Amino acid sequence: MTVIKNVKITKENKLVDAVILIDGKNIKQILTDKKETDGKFRGQFIVDGGGQLLIPGMIDVHIHGANNYNMMDGTTESIQVVSKACAQTGCTSFLVTSVSSTLEELLLMIRQTKKVVGKEEGAKIAGIHLEGPYLNVKKKGMQNPKFLRHPDLREMNEIFKEANGLIKMVTIAPELPGGLEMIDFLREKGIVVAIAHSNATYEEAQLAFERGATHITHCFNAMPSIHHRHPGLVTAALEDNNISVQVIVDGIHLHPGIVRLLHKVKGANSIVLTTDAMQAMGVGDGEYIFGGHQVIVKDGIARIKDGTLASSTITMNKSVKLSTEFGIPLEDTVKMATSVPANILGLKRIGQLNEGNTADLVLLDKDFNVSKTWIDGKIF
Repeated sequence: MTVIKNVKITKENKLVDAVILIDGKNIKQILTDKKETDGKFRGQFIVDGGGQLLIPGMIDVHIHGANNYNMMDGTTESIQVVSKACAQTGCTSFLVTSVSSTLEELLLMIRQTKKVVGKEEGAKIAGIHLEGPYLNVKKKGMQNPKFLRHPDLREMNEIFKEANGLIKMVTIAPELPGGLEMIDFLREKGIVVAIAHSNATYEEAQLAFERGATHITHCFNAMPSIHHRHPGLVTAALEDNNISVQVIVDGIHLHPGIVRLLHKVKGANSIVLTTDAMQAMGVGDGEYIFGGHQVIVKDGIARIKDGTLASSTITMNKSVKLSTEFGIPLEDTVKMATSVPANILGLKRIGQLNEGNTADLVLLDKDFNVSKTWIDGKIF
């Protein structure tokens, strides 16, 4: 039995003192009454949280790399490096995320991911997120146009055969020829269909939602801006209560006012914090090769040569910090990084501080630096 004492947790929009009991991999008990805890745990393995904030392990649904490693480079080492970097920054589960590439490069990444699953050296792989290659060149962002193509069911069948159930999310542009048929295919397999790098009109977006798309990748980025006569994809997503949105809160991709607006319109239960981080995460400024582009990171901002933003360098814990600084209530911010992505992906027994859930936990200091990470009840 492990006892984590002297921590604060969020409960009903308040911070309350708590003691957490871990039995093996699971949370056995959560105690918030001091009378229940005084003097009870002599002889147990006790961790003193020092009055810091304890939250569920965060879940990153969109990450490409970290610490100089890009998970599309075709090695298991790159995936393990990202796994450890995630754990160091408070993320205990993540989706290995692709960029648009050749089919051969994508299949290699999938094969290497399969080798790592169950043997992660840090955060656990919850699956794979395919960002492309079925994206609109008109909203390519940093995606390499030479790899972008129209949805191809034969190709996707080959990808799914190799992935053997690991694919959990696919980002596409539904307005492309074959886009709606691809949504049908993915929904039949229980995949979260996300939209981005898309030039979809308001009506095209609504049709995609009717067919089964339910999520927006890096909302507002790589899609048309809202126009009062051409409302587009973003407006369609904001007014549809069944659609969740993914946000990169790094102070660069979205203005703080947009973050607050999204929170006000969608509510915390429909917003997912994510990093979209490239291999500069944890390293900083310099030159990198990512997605077939030369990427220059200066002052923490990643851009390709034409000035287009190229992923990010933010971490999940810093994203939570910035969200609270932008005015999002702490409890809502924690949800956006934990329980909401878990619910969207259908992940059971993680993302919430509940008795019986897996003990994936993170201890954060007053500046949201990670003091400790527990994965399956063990300190990372």
